[in-house]
Amino acid sequence: MTEATALAAAAASPDPGEGLRAVAALRRLLERLEEAQVRNARRHGWAWQAIADSLGVSRQAVHKKHAGSGR
Repeated sequence: MTEATALAAAAASPDPGEGLRAVAALRRLLERLEEAQVRNARRHGWAWQAIADSLGVSRQAVHKKHAGSGR
């Protein structure tokens, strides 16, 4: 079972404490995955607009969030 799968299962827990901790952990995992894929896209020459379109956010939002992440 992957980390994401285990966390998704825990997020569905009837125990609110366990569920909320899992949601927080999923949020942190998602942020790491997004950062890695934005770096990957930039290394492959993707423009900020193309990345933003794929993420469903504005170009300004993705640039502000990830411009300092390296290329």
